[in-house]
Amino acid sequence: MAKVRKRILPSGEIRWLADYVDGSGERRSKQFEKRKDADAYLVRVRRDLQLGLHVADSASITVREAARDWLSKCADAGLERSTRDAYRQHVDLHIVPLIGAKKLSQMTTPSVHAFADELKLTRSAAMVKRIVRSLGAIFVEARRRGLVNTNPVADAKIKVGDRRKSKRPDIPTKAELRAIISAAQGKHRALIVTALFSGLRASELRGLRWNCVDLKGGVLSVKGRVDAWGEFGLPKTSAGERDVPLAPMAVTALKQQRLAVASGPDGLVFPSDEGTPLDHKNILNRVWTPLLIAAGLVKFHRTKRDEDGNPVPIGKYNFHALRHAAASLFIEQKLSPKRVQAIMGHSSITVTFDTYGHLFDDADADQVAVAEIEARLMQ
Repeated sequence: MAKVRKRILPSGEIRWLADYVDGSGERRSKQFEKRKDADAYLVRVRRDLQLGLHVADSASITVREAARDWLSKCADAGLERSTRDAYRQHVDLHIVPLIGAKKLSQMTTPSVHAFADELKLTRSAAMVKRIVRSLGAIFVEARRRGLVNTNPVADAKIKVGDRRKSKRPDIPTKAELRAIISAAQGKHRALIVTALFSGLRASELRGLRWNCVDLKGGVLSVKGRVDAWGEFGLPKTSAGERDVPLAPMAVTALKQQRLAVASGPDGLVFPSDEGTPLDHKNILNRVWTPLLIAAGLVKFHRTKRDEDGNPVPIGKYNFHALRHAAASLFIEQKLSPKRVQAIMGHSSITVTFDTYGHLFDDADADQVAVAEIEARLMQ
């Protein structure tokens, strides 16, 4: 039986105890300074007990403890090191300092909103979204372990950033792509040409092996990738394992690469001089940025200056722009959205449409359609 009773402390102060029996038959109580707060608490407890959702504060663990369990689960699941490190940063730098001492049972949807609002004061919109997503994953794992019955993050509607801001990727024009191809000479030409005509991610290019390249058939198979620490692993998602057709220029470049590169122990298509996987930062600094500058595709750093006080030139596009360019060329050739998804290795068709949906637009067909609408209306 649940009830509120008065308690007088040795100091003479009055407290109100909300007593009840939980779903397991344990007697629980919680102390409040005001009776109305105790009454309101019991109303919520009765409702949660009827729904089978109640977990007493005394039986709950803290967000810090739940986060530790979640990180252990991530390690056991074999997630990549970069992913685990990112999750640990979310926990150590953002979640624990702000709400780590709170019990899971004390976290509500309004408190999740308050947490997100506090994050917004000092973190970017993208970072806030990632941190809140990690908090939700912590609750999912806690529910799996039977440590909490609800996930307050699931009902939270966190709004960050300006939704009106364009999410369309920055894609080089055809003239710019021709300039990139023309400037791509020497031992790294095959890397640039393959990236452009295949749409592989940088990590997939760095982990590409010759036994996955069929030069006669003009197809390469994506079966793995190399992470930021040079460690081999599976593709980013299950959809990442795929076969990708190659343009004749890419086949020719790869044939030249096959003759020029000594076969190392890992059989890499694009190895370093030591035969190890290329470092991504080295690709950007020693290959990609100089290539863009040579092609005249530059912009200037907003703050950095050279010795003469002139703005430092930097590449107009990031390396990922080659992947976007490949997708745009596939779409221009009228490949179906599902086929583009398969070639690009997207985890779902939603990702394809969210990123490249505007490229599937058919302006001519749209004009014909609205003209027919007008004609029918004015009959």
